[in-house]
Order: sequence, then C-alpha cells, then structure tokens
Amino acid sequence: MEFIDEELLQYSEDHTSPENELLHKINRQTHLNVLKPRMLSGHLQGRLLSLYAKMIQPKQILEIGTYTGYSALCMAEGLQEGGMLHTVDKNEELEQRVQGYFNESGYGDRMKLYIGNAMEIVPTIDAVFDLVFLDADKINYTHYYDMVIEKVRPGGYIIADNVLWSGKVLEKYRKKLDEDTKAVMDFNLKVHQDERVENILLPVRDGLLIARKK
Repeated sequence: MEFIDEELLQYSEDHTSPENELLHKINRQTHLNVLKPRMLSGHLQGRLLSLYAKMIQPKQILEIGTYTGYSALCMAEGLQEGGMLHTVDKNEELEQRVQGYFNESGYGDRMKLYIGNAMEIVPTIDAVFDLVFLDADKINYTHYYDMVIEKVRPGGYIIADNVLWSGKVLEKYRKKLDEDTKAVMDFNLKVHQDERVENILLPVRDGLLIARKK
C-alpha cells in the first residue's frame, strides 16, 4: 500500500540528500538479483535512519534483520569513533554479498554480521545499545522487544519497521486478520502502553515506530 501519492513521494525523494554510490549500488543490485526487494529500506527511509543515527551518535547499534545491508550501512554513518554495529540475519545465502558490501563501505571494521537465530545470538552480545533497529519476522517482534529493552541504555532508542504492515493494521485494508498482521498490531499496542518508553509511530513507507527508553 502506498500511503502518499506517487508523485509526492518522488518529490520527497528528489528533495532528500542522495544515496552515496555504494548505497545506490546495493539498491540497484538488490532489485535486480534478490528476492523480495521491497524489504530494502531504500532512499527515503535510509536517509531518515542515517539522520537519526547522526543525532543519537550511538556507540553500540543492534539491528535484527540485515537483508542486504542497506539500513545497517545507513545507521553506521552515525557511529561514534570506535563504535560497533551488530546486525543479525538468518539468511546465510546473503552473507557473502552483505559482508562484501560492508568491507567496501569503509565501515567494515565497525560492523559485525551474525548469521542465525536472533533470539539465541543477541543475548550473547556483550553490549549496552544506544540504538536498536527491528526489521525481521513480524511474528517475533514482541519477543525481540522484550529481549532488547533491558539491553538499551536510558535515553536509547528502538526503531521498528513495517508497523503499518501495508495498511492492514486497519480493518478496511485487510480481508482477514492473519498472524503477521495481528503480531504487528500486538507489538504496536505493547510499545504504546509500555511506561518505560515514549513513542511515536510515523507513516514513512510501511511505518516506523520510534521508542525512546526513559
């Protein structure tokens, strides 16, 4: 579902700082060679993630759901000197491609890619996170949130993607309430009612929920 007129979206992108050469390459190659390219954060959302990271200036970033590495590289632009971005994905078929992009970026020594189950891997990472980005399977969003909230410092941020789920969070945009849609709705409500955070849900692309830990 497109939330704004296509021409307005193009106008927004035309008046947004451009992708760098590597991000443009990842964008293009993902659409040409990888299944489900809609999962890519893309130009507009990528620049938003970059700006948030630069405002937060994180020392430690956690991402759950790497895909082809686009969003990770956008957030890495805001890392403090000596900082580290940890990103976890279960798709081992993309590991070589993603690691290649990381190495090419100049941030390679500050980005660690983990392949496997995030529920098993994240508890083993010895870090307190300044910024967490959730962009993996929606069924486990609440589990990921519960797992990371105590590993986020006070004043740190959790950003979750796809929280409008193609508009299906509203009954008029869905034919039935499937498991993924219910999981997204449950997650949105959980975060909204969590007194440990303050939050805003932005209708950017497929929806970004931003929560700041008090």
